[in-house]
Amino acid sequence: MFAIFLSEAVGSMLLILLGCGVVANTALTKSKGQGTGFLFVNWGWGLAVFVGVIAAAKSGGHLNPAVTIGLLVNDIAQGKPAMDFGTVMAYLGGQFVGSLIGAFLCWVAYKQHFDEEPDQGAKLGVFCTAPAIRNPLFNLLTEIIGTFVLVFVVIASGLYTTNTKGDAVNLGWLGAFGVALLIVVIGTGLGGPTGYAINPTRDLCPRIMHAILPIKGKGDSDWSYSWVPVVGPMIGGLLGGLLAAPLLVFPLQ
Repeated sequence: MFAIFLSEAVGSMLLILLGCGVVANTALTKSKGQGTGFLFVNWGWGLAVFVGVIAAAKSGGHLNPAVTIGLLVNDIAQGKPAMDFGTVMAYLGGQFVGSLIGAFLCWVAYKQHFDEEPDQGAKLGVFCTAPAIRNPLFNLLTEIIGTFVLVFVVIASGLYTTNTKGDAVNLGWLGAFGVALLIVVIGTGLGGPTGYAINPTRDLCPRIMHAILPIKGKGDSDWSYSWVPVVGPMIGGLLGGLLAAPLLVFPLQ
C-alpha cells in the first residue's frame, strides 16, 4: 500500500506543479508566458496529466479521487473483486499529499511573480478554479458532466483489445498520452463555465495552500465555492464508473 501511496503522491505532485504552473505562466505579471490564454492552459493541463500518469505508472496513475472511486464502483457493478478500504485510502492519501506539495512548489517557482502581481483573482486562479458565471447548481452540473466524460472514457478505453480473447492493449506511454488528449478536449469543450477542476484534490489542495502560504496581497481563498469542485467531480466519477460497467459486461454478440 505504501508503494501505491508514494506513486500517487509523486504523480499528483508533478500534475499540480505543472498544471498550476501553466496557469501561473499565463496569468502572473512579468511571466514570459503572460497572456497566452485558455487554450495554452488546456494543453498545459493535458500534458501535466501525461507527466503525472507516466510518473505514477506503478499505481496505475489515478491521480484523481474521482477516477479512483469511478474504478471502484465500476468493478463492483461488474461483480469483479474491488479495491479494499486500505488500498482506496492509499490512493486518496497519495493524491492529497502530492497535490499539496505540488501547489507549494508552484508557489516557490513563481514567488517573485506572485509578489509583483496586483490582481488577487489572478493569484487565486493559479491555485484553484472559479466559475465564469457564479451559479452553484449549474456550476455543479458542469463539473459532474466533465468528470463523467473523463471517467467514462478512461474506463471505456479498456474495450480496446488485441485479440478475440479480450486481452487488453498495452500502449505504454501512449496510453498516458491518450488521457492527456482527453483532458485537453474536456477543457476546450466544457472548461469555459468553471475552469474544469474535474478532480477534487486538484482544486482543494492548492486552495488550502493558497490559504496558508504567505502570498503577498493574496486576498480571500473563496471557500464559499470550494465545495463545488469537490462534490461535482465525485458525483461525476461515480456516475462514470457506474454507467461504463454495461459496456464491459454485455458483449455485442
